[in-house]
Amino acid sequence: MARKCVLSGIGPLTGNNRSHAMNSSRRKWNPNLQPVKIGGKTLMISARTLKTLKKNNALDNKK
Repeated sequence: MARKCVLSGIGPLTGNNRSHAMNSSRRKWNPNLQPVKIGGKTLMISARTLKTLKKNNALDNKK
């Protein structure tokens, strides 16, 4: 399964780790995906998207 939010499409970001000596090594930041049941299906939704849906009361009738 891809590490991607089903609703917003947020995926992993890449960049560098930097030490105090400015040595660099590649790293990846994965999104904070949470399983949420909507309409009998389990979807992987990012925590940021889930927070926005709860704020807008979009999940009240669907759970």
